[in-house]
Amino acid sequence: MNKPEEEVKLHLRPRETETVSIEIPKDTLESLQKVAISRNMPFEALLKFYIGQGLRQDLAKLFSDRLLESTAQVLARHIDSEQEISNIMQEIKARINH
Repeated sequence: MNKPEEEVKLHLRPRETETVSIEIPKDTLESLQKVAISRNMPFEALLKFYIGQGLRQDLAKLFSDRLLESTAQVLARHIDSEQEISNIMQEIKARINH
């Protein structure tokens, strides 16, 4: 029995925006314009994409750093050995980075 194809709808909520002015070196600007053309996307959309991508990475790192700090604090309340806490934190960080 075949299912009818379900229509996928994307609902975007308009967000408040603000216009900003930044100085970009001319060679960087030319490179950005070439990339935008090669991706067949507007220049402004490419800039927003790069900003969003970098922002998501930095926010994820901030969250990870806060989580690791909270983990270290909890371990310190339950384990007396600073060396053992350090070893556990190193193991956690190694697993995160792989």
